[in-house]
Amino acid sequence: MQMRQAIEVSTEAQAIYQAAEVIDLHTDTFLWQRLVGYDLHKRHRVPLWRARFGGQVDFPRVLEAQMSGLVWDIPTNPLVLKSRKYGDLRQHISRMLSDFRRAEGFRHVVSYADYRAARQAGQVACWISLQGGQAIDNNLYDLERIPDVHRITLVHFTRSQIGASNFDRVNARQGLSSFGKDFVTKMVQQRILVDLSHINRLGFFDALAVMPTEVPPIVTHTGVKGVCNLWRNIDDQQIKAIAERNGTIGIIYEKNFLALDPAQQSIDRIIDHLAYVIDLVGDQHVSLGSDYDGMITLPTGFQDIRDQPKLVQLMLERGWSAERIHKILGANFLRVVAAVRPD
Repeated sequence: MQMRQAIEVSTEAQAIYQAAEVIDLHTDTFLWQRLVGYDLHKRHRVPLWRARFGGQVDFPRVLEAQMSGLVWDIPTNPLVLKSRKYGDLRQHISRMLSDFRRAEGFRHVVSYADYRAARQAGQVACWISLQGGQAIDNNLYDLERIPDVHRITLVHFTRSQIGASNFDRVNARQGLSSFGKDFVTKMVQQRILVDLSHINRLGFFDALAVMPTEVPPIVTHTGVKGVCNLWRNIDDQQIKAIAERNGTIGIIYEKNFLALDPAQQSIDRIIDHLAYVIDLVGDQHVSLGSDYDGMITLPTGFQDIRDQPKLVQLMLERGWSAERIHKILGANFLRVVAAVRPD
């Protein structure tokens, strides 16, 4: 594959992009606010080190990118004491809500109806999600006390009472615990989207077994093994399982999860992962799940969130229709949200 250094976005691509609901399923920018006081309200330049790990998103650039919505994640701190977990989480949620209120043109949403109201008002819809159920794995009651959160990634990199991540080789043969199964059941009852990113393979299928078949699951940020055979990515059976439940899979932008060979780690590789899912299960089950600012390195040809229209140009070059592109950019995710939390 030849490396793409410059991509000119055509008038047709711009028109398709602007007419679409453009939603990113997984953005970690609030992590940098916590770690170094990163100001989301200020327009930042792309770092000299080409946005390695962070500096990829802020509120002004979200508006410039003409995003319809983003899912903003709260990453879990595995070192927080049990007695402080819920209090810390509420503090993070409160700060995010405050930032959304202060940012002109942004609105916190928790449902499909909320999303439609935000868009009708010309605002960017902002969901809050939790990256790792470890943040509240003390008890099930805490799930009832986070109505602001629309989605939880069951596990992150560290093991919890819920289950183990696909990063955890020691516990690779352990699926969801009994508590983890109860946790998933409670999430479904609370109409919280179940995100199966990061979880190990046994836990992945354990969670699906617990969920009612009519409730669509989601994988918000991943690559696929059929394109890049890496521990972090999901395989064909997992892709088919999500599609059978009418869920969707967000393709990550981390270059090392897109391709093992540095010579192939270009923006085109994102399209390869999208195409693989489409060829396997159809175009109703794939979305954009960048993992912006999640300590990822973007592929060659992609500097920050403002480069999103380049993806549309590359999709057009594959011969994809505007209808398919609209599904990928946001319609597939909105279908899942409408099914789990319509109002």
